[in-house]
Amino acid sequence: MSDVPFLEGVLAGRARPLAQAISLVESNDPRAAELLAAIYPRTGGARIIGITGSPGSGKSTLVAALTRHYRARQKRVGIIAVDPTSPFTGGAILGDRIRMADLYTDRNVFIRSMATRGFLGGLARATNDAVDVLDAAGFDIILVETVGVGQDEVEVVRTVQTNLVVLVPGMGDDIQAIKAGIMEIGDIFVVNKADRPGADKTVTEVTMMMSLVEEHAEWVPPIVKTVASKGDGIRELDEAVAKHDEYLRTSGELDRRNRDRVRIRIETQLKEGFMDRLIGGTIGRDDYETLLEDVLRKRNNPHDAANGVLNRVRFTTK
Repeated sequence: MSDVPFLEGVLAGRARPLAQAISLVESNDPRAAELLAAIYPRTGGARIIGITGSPGSGKSTLVAALTRHYRARQKRVGIIAVDPTSPFTGGAILGDRIRMADLYTDRNVFIRSMATRGFLGGLARATNDAVDVLDAAGFDIILVETVGVGQDEVEVVRTVQTNLVVLVPGMGDDIQAIKAGIMEIGDIFVVNKADRPGADKTVTEVTMMMSLVEEHAEWVPPIVKTVASKGDGIRELDEAVAKHDEYLRTSGELDRRNRDRVRIRIETQLKEGFMDRLIGGTIGRDDYETLLEDVLRKRNNPHDAANGVLNRVRFTTK
């Protein structure tokens, strides 16, 4: 029996230990680091797909339709649905499991709603770690649905391998795409609710805007029309995802994305660890509160306050 909390249950893919492990990660429990270290060598087998886009574009419905499609092919599917944070409880306020009630009873589907808790980029702080937990548990497909915050959603590209940008006719998504830089992060564009008037116009507009983007050199993002509520276009979307997966593996792009993901994760840990040691170590918490008060009362300014703390730091070299 392993001493690492929930390790055996996670590796066996059991729902309760998976939920407990992700809760451990979300709460930043000290035992989470031990668990994550133990499971990390078992990661790397899942296909990680991001679903991002404006609120109301039907992301959750699309996630459910994709999950049913993959389950019909005997794939195990993990879903991480990142929701806004409740200002009262700190928890996720949407609860996507309600919209996926028929999937919740499937033992080969694991659904977890995670609150952003103020973390920018449309993702929860612990999303990458939760992906690792599901990956180590042997899920074939991991779907990461972002919160739907529009212009902040670019962080998802650092978590997933293939990113689906969901647009809908008649919602002005084309204008938002230019403002948000979403054109640069989309590997596949999904025009959902394509039974609405204006779907072909949206496809044409996205095609025109992509011609202005220089980032997509070898891979030209396809545009797939879907009606997720009816399951229409889901097979074509899966085919596009499979083609992108093949491109990633044959072009070396997958290695580059994985390297970027690792770099961002290490740097995030360094920043958080440094802040924890800085406030409470280099400067006491009472002194830090006094510093905040000085800036608030205009007796100091943010730049000088931060530099004053940094000047107390002494780095040692071996």
